[in-house]
Amino acid sequence: MKLSIIDYGVGNIKSIQFAFQRLGVEAQLTSNWEELKSSDRVIFPGVGEANYAMKQLQKTGLNKLIPDLKQPVLGICLGMQLMCSLSEEGNTSCLGIFDVEVKRFNNKLKVPQIAWNQVFNLKSDLMDGIQEKDFMYLVHSYYVPENAFTIATTNYGIDYASALKKGNFYGTQFHPEKSGRVGEILISNFLNLQ
Repeated sequence: MKLSIIDYGVGNIKSIQFAFQRLGVEAQLTSNWEELKSSDRVIFPGVGEANYAMKQLQKTGLNKLIPDLKQPVLGICLGMQLMCSLSEEGNTSCLGIFDVEVKRFNNKLKVPQIAWNQVFNLKSDLMDGIQEKDFMYLVHSYYVPENAFTIATTNYGIDYASALKKGNFYGTQFHPEKSGRVGEILISNFLNLQ
């Protein structure tokens, strides 16, 4: 299997590569359009600030390529948020794959949320074998409200979408690569998607 991680200078790449290595799959880091288009699976990582990240994508034209990918694509953390239409972080126009806006957590909450937190209301084959209220690891100050694309929910002051799906595009607000056994189940599911 050919697995590629989108390289745009934003993301915790090593932990993602190690997570796939544990399952016997080598993940290449690339920004090459042909490499990405010919991959069986694509990971869209992201850590940091939305506006900066979108500018990095625009420099290479990856903002045009990503929405047109046909194979399963998994956006992780900021990667998932960038798949949405708009982020309140820097009032940033994003990729528009998911027609939903990313919001900042209420000022009454401690942000960022850095915690193991539960996922529930699980849907989609990406969640096969994961139990209601299993724990995933999260680090974020912005969130995606629950919407028609939600396939997992988490509560931090409010219920919000901690995973999304639309066609071949999947997103997780949590970090499966840092979520132990449960995260490994999700990664394995992603590799096995039909």
